[in-house]
Amino acid sequence: MDIEPKDILTMKKPHPCGSYEMLVLRSGMDFKLRCKGCGHEFMTARSKIEKNIKSVNRDERER
Repeated sequence: MDIEPKDILTMKKPHPCGSYEMLVLRSGMDFKLRCKGCGHEFMTARSKIEKNIKSVNRDERER
């Protein structure tokens, strides 16, 4: 799956704050993500995130 920094991921399950959207800050073997709801930043394994992605939004990239 081709995911780049500044893509917005819509997840199948919500973050504990209730938001389904995550901003990609870094991609590689891991992803560094920022929750669009509460601003929490975290890193997690690529395999764990890829199976939980519902959609990738490239039109709404933050600049």
